[in-house]
Amino acid sequence: MFGWVFDVPLWIAGPVLVLLLSGISVSVLLLVRKRILPRLRTTGEDSHFIGPMVHSIMVFYGLVLALIAVNVFETYSKASEIVSAEASAYAMLYRDISSLPEPSRSGLQSALREYVEYTIHEAWPVQRTGRVPSTGVAMVDSVQARLAAFEPSTEGQKILLAEVWRTYNHAVEIRRERLEEVTTGLPGVMWMVVLLGAAISLTGAAFFKVEDVRLHAILVTLLATFIASVIFIVLAMDRPFRGDLGISAEPYELIYNHLMKH
Repeated sequence: MFGWVFDVPLWIAGPVLVLLLSGISVSVLLLVRKRILPRLRTTGEDSHFIGPMVHSIMVFYGLVLALIAVNVFETYSKASEIVSAEASAYAMLYRDISSLPEPSRSGLQSALREYVEYTIHEAWPVQRTGRVPSTGVAMVDSVQARLAAFEPSTEGQKILLAEVWRTYNHAVEIRRERLEEVTTGLPGVMWMVVLLGAAISLTGAAFFKVEDVRLHAILVTLLATFIASVIFIVLAMDRPFRGDLGISAEPYELIYNHLMKH
């Protein structure tokens, strides 16, 4: 429903998130000081209870947010490693195929080159929208069919064909892992915890008794800015293939331009 948020440019999303959270926090602070605190019977000694309570909320929320941020970064790094590994597998497969005799060699190289070109120019733009490309299956099957049709005539060709099959199966496996990462991301319930925790933490900070409202507003704004910054990091890396930090097809372009194109 809110998938479009991940496609907003980071130079817009970051400031908007900070301003939005800071503005809401200051508004809640003014509302609490004007409408709620005057109706409560509080004394200076109540701060001994309010302080530890708010501190506990901040600690637990900070731990949850930190664990989520680390998990998102690890997922992003894993997807990046999968992309590099898949591109390397295609490069090794292309080199192994180069040792096969004609006409099988040219046909296999052409089929593999066509698939890599499709991945760069057609599959990747689809992934950038958060959808799994499906039209490349026929191209992968074409490479498999050509390999199955090749009949080795020497012991050396049998050994080479076995290596080609191993590399091909490895490439297909990594391709499947890459497609699984396209739709990966924090579930909605986790985002609810992140946003609800931010709301509870910032609202709790409004119940401290600070004489100068300007000082109170500055401190709450600083807290909101820090929380917004961490949420911004999670937002920027939650979908590995989307947004300004989305993983690019550069590894495939590299092997295509330096190995397959010529």
